[in-house]
Amino acid sequence: MSRGRPRLEDLSIIVSGQGGDGSLTVINILADVLRSVGLRAYAERDVLSRIKGGIVAATLRACHEERLGIGSQIDLIVAFDVSAIDKESHRLNARSVVIYDNSGGALADDSGVPEGARVIGIPFSRHAVRKFSRDIYKNSISSAVVGRLIGLSDSDMRDAFEKRFSRRGAQALKYNLDALAVGHELADSVGLTVEQGLYEIVSASSKPHMLITGNEAVGFGFVVAGGRFFASYPITPSTDIMEWLEKWLPRFGGVVRQAEDELSVINMAIGAALTGTRAMVATSGPGLALMQEGIGQLGMAEIPLVVVDAQRGGPSTGMPTKPEQSDLNLLVYGGNGDFPRVVLAPGTPDECFHLTVKACNLAEQYQLPVFIALDQGLSQNLATIDPIDQSQVVVERGKRLDRESLAELPVYKRYAFSEDGVSAFAVPGTPGGMSLVTGNEHDEFGQVSTDPDNRTRMVHKRHSKLQTMQPDLPRAITHGNKTADIGFIGIGMTYGVILEAIEILAERGLSAQYHQLRTLWPMLEETPAFTRDCPCVFVVEYNATGQLARLIVAHGGKDAHIESVLVYDGVPLRAEDLVQKVIERVDSRGDKVA
Repeated sequence: MSRGRPRLEDLSIIVSGQGGDGSLTVINILADVLRSVGLRAYAERDVLSRIKGGIVAATLRACHEERLGIGSQIDLIVAFDVSAIDKESHRLNARSVVIYDNSGGALADDSGVPEGARVIGIPFSRHAVRKFSRDIYKNSISSAVVGRLIGLSDSDMRDAFEKRFSRRGAQALKYNLDALAVGHELADSVGLTVEQGLYEIVSASSKPHMLITGNEAVGFGFVVAGGRFFASYPITPSTDIMEWLEKWLPRFGGVVRQAEDELSVINMAIGAALTGTRAMVATSGPGLALMQEGIGQLGMAEIPLVVVDAQRGGPSTGMPTKPEQSDLNLLVYGGNGDFPRVVLAPGTPDECFHLTVKACNLAEQYQLPVFIALDQGLSQNLATIDPIDQSQVVVERGKRLDRESLAELPVYKRYAFSEDGVSAFAVPGTPGGMSLVTGNEHDEFGQVSTDPDNRTRMVHKRHSKLQTMQPDLPRAITHGNKTADIGFIGIGMTYGVILEAIEILAERGLSAQYHQLRTLWPMLEETPAFTRDCPCVFVVEYNATGQLARLIVAHGGKDAHIESVLVYDGVPLRAEDLVQKVIERVDSRGDKVA
């Protein structure tokens, strides 16, 4: 190793260009290589809702510690289109390195490169077309240059290419390995020779890590939990769940159905759940809106189903590829009439796995819909995590009657009144287990009834489940100093940003804590109590109306202690930006915060 190079501790990279240039491919390759040498990687995407064209970007953060958010400053930008530099110039500084494709000429004076930044021009596109007659190979060529620059070995890069492209056939593998070699030659030509990169990479851990998205973790959790029927209609950003399950669920005897619309999705899933099969659907806001009538049927007929909502910018079509958390009201209050439901909110890919398992269990234990609230960032961003511990998985099917237990009953009542609100369920076709299912109000046998006394008892029966289930609902996790006067509340992709903001605040002499609620509904008393006990609570959420803060206040939270931090421009919040908002508001509150 050459002397004098700093150890790679925390590095943020952007690869940007026109849609279709392969920016995300470069980032995914680098993330996998960095994971393989023991570093933690986190990658996010900034893409448009179209197949090709328009400036897009993929960003990678690599460090020794877990970081589920991109740094506020960018150390390296790779620009396939020079206009990408100007777009990202506000995140560059004098220490940044700018690599750009100079096939079309040198950078203009007003390109946006900050004074003092190192600039390297390499004709990626020209060499891709000359060597392979296809411009797309510039992404593989550039991967080699970036690998050299940040200190990755040529052999590690080659191993990553073989792993990624071998599945696409011998020819694709050969061309991409050739493109990697071209990239190494170009790196040599600009002085980025072997072991002359900017950093020294020292492996931090020899134990294996997983590189996974929240969507993939949800699919994984569903399979391990015994889920065997999944239906969906393609809609960004939830489609990855269906694509993952299409590959894996049939191997375990499961069925995946791509329906013609979300109306069909919810009704297919209702049919599957009524057979006693663990079922799940996944969608985003517009699709969830279409499912509302079916969701009401789940409530009335007490049918178990897991519904994943990968939220995006709304309303209507909105901004399909941008993050938002503006479906919270729909998740908590959607559907006509009154019926119980559960809404869970994971904050990491690991929690996506485990809370999906929990959702499957709760749905069948309490015979109701359970929603999993994701957002575009948590759904689609890649993260390095420790291997998921499947030994923790316990499958709970709830009150189920088989042939023998039915034979012992004088009569089977599908909706029998019970102390805990849950009636025993027999799979259709089980001798002695015949029942009726309807969207109408009904009696204990499922027969339509408008009797006032029966109606009152049935409504109370269904809602009593919310109290019964309290011990089984995931509790909040408190991070940081539990006695701090500054507090945070946030779900989904706010998790990593809030944790890093707490670290930065500590460096500046301010102590803070983070109440990470994981059960959004029913609202557990611990969350309103947190806002009453902590003098200054920042509720960080991706919507314009403070839906999470309002929900907390409506259930006993102290409005006077809450400061809302609202993000709805489609751009992920950075830790440093959150810190600045906190300091400004703490200063404005004066002696209200110690």
